Amino acid sequence: MERTEEQKANYGLIGKNISYSFSRGYFKKKFEAMELKNHVYQNFDLSSISEFPAIFKNTKNVKGLNVTIPYKEEVMEFLNDIDDAAKKIGAVNTIKVGEDGLKGFNTDAYGFKKSLEPNLKKHHQKGLILGTGGASKAIAYVLEELGITYTFVSRSGKNNGYTYKDLTNDIIKEHTLIVNCSPVGTFPDIEQKPDIPYQEINEEHLLFDLIYNPEETAFLKAGKENGATICNGYKMLEYQAEKSWKIWNQK
Repeated sequence: MERTEEQKANYGLIGKNISYSFSRGYFKKKFEAMELKNHVYQNFDLSSISEFPAIFKNTKNVKGLNVTIPYKEEVMEFLNDIDDAAKKIGAVNTIKVGEDGLKGFNTDAYGFKKSLEPNLKKHHQKGLILGTGGASKAIAYVLEELGITYTFVSRSGKNNGYTYKDLTNDIIKEHTLIVNCSPVGTFPDIEQKPDIPYQEINEEHLLFDLIYNPEETAFLKAGKENGATICNGYKMLEYQAEKSWKIWNQK
């Protein structure tokens, strides 16, 4: 039988303005290393989530998808089933395409936990989560699992959280884990950083930035200058990508 385009196993990332995507480059290398010549990973750059169903009309044999900003919550209404953890988190970043339709999972939580744990110390009992988007929900889920009290920080004070203007020196001293889930500081705006009182950060603090480009954001740099332990989002992305791959291929 002649090989056709249909025999290609198609994977991809859905998001908005995602030309910078980590995932496409990561899976391209992975497929090459595994000699999976008929596997393709592409970006599906959607201007609106309403374009989501068209992916399956225009692309044959879609096996799995990753989901990034700003569709981790919006995509859920298009799915036939949602994994219990993803349901509890309230956000999906991985979709498995199976005989029963589309099932949503969240591998952000797994990736974050795996990359956070080696850096945690006993005194990291209270955390601040900067940002309230889809990724922040996975972070909150993990901190709950680890028994770390957390408060959200946003411009509006959403989710019973602080606004950036609320942040006093004492609040920063008390919360020794600070996780940036906002896009502030992403390439090309690398000089920007979340507006918090950096002068109160010290060697007791752990600053984690979900951003991986640049490798050391202005947020992490300011923390490091004051003696804090810092960690970017690169390992988290690797862990969550590998978890996605397992989900797509489990029987």
